[in-house]
Amino acid sequence: MSLAEKNKAIIKNEAQRLGFDFVGFSKADFLEEDAPRLEQWLNNNSHGEMKYMENHFDKRLDPRLLINDAKTVVSFLINYYPSETQNSDSYKLSKYAYGTDYHLVIRKKLNQLQDFINTEIGAVAGRGFIDSAPILERAWAKKSGLGWIGKNGNLINKQSGSFYFVAQLILDLELPVDNITTDHCGTCTACIDECPTDAITEPMVVDGSKCISYFTIELKDAIPNDVKGKFDDWMFGCDICQDVCPWNKFSSPHNQPLFDPHPDLLFMTKKDWVNISEITYKKVFSKSAISRTKLKGLKRNIEFLK
Repeated sequence: MSLAEKNKAIIKNEAQRLGFDFVGFSKADFLEEDAPRLEQWLNNNSHGEMKYMENHFDKRLDPRLLINDAKTVVSFLINYYPSETQNSDSYKLSKYAYGTDYHLVIRKKLNQLQDFINTEIGAVAGRGFIDSAPILERAWAKKSGLGWIGKNGNLINKQSGSFYFVAQLILDLELPVDNITTDHCGTCTACIDECPTDAITEPMVVDGSKCISYFTIELKDAIPNDVKGKFDDWMFGCDICQDVCPWNKFSSPHNQPLFDPHPDLLFMTKKDWVNISEITYKKVFSKSAISRTKLKGLKRNIEFLK
């Protein structure tokens, strides 16, 4: 076994010890195939009011512009599929937001892994990314062999589906790369057929400006009336295109206690949500990703659903 192979094994083993479910390695270079797709997506205004997506176009496609002399992109998947979901008489919350804000949880793990690398391997320049910089997370996860991009635009892992957070660690250390996996969506169009707002305009192309997640999280203005009645009670995010995906029958509950919901969350009814107070909001959603929309935004969404 070469030194590079030993280093790869050391990093992978420690990442799994820290709680990352899947780890893959790819060469840090220009994402040539993704460049025209990203440009077309932006030109079609599929990002809506997410104007930050227009920034740093080159950096999104080339990690060497983020980390000097970058050699390897290490990609990670960490499961967030819950063991229990909300009761049926409730406005719906995307499963990723049940527990502690994933940015806080995963960033800590990435920093711990970076420190481990510097201690066990040597001085390696690197930086971890979890929705914190212009990087195409799913494209790198695909290139690292962790799955394929499904027709709903999500990364799908053949063993466990798509209920995963995706993160990266870009290093100036050269490591052996993994093989890209093949696409296994076949002729299935369940995600396209079931999207109530027709946000999946074609396989692997999602018009973000039509997505329920966009309307309930990213959009700061009033939700347009032409989508009223189409949200199926989703008040923060939406899991429809994942819930109907056949590959998610292989999903199993995560083992990250910080991703567990506050006990009160699972028992809240629509009436509870309509009457939610600032005190209850802070109690149930302390350090939650729901802080992105704040109580005011959550109430706006609930009012739209009534």
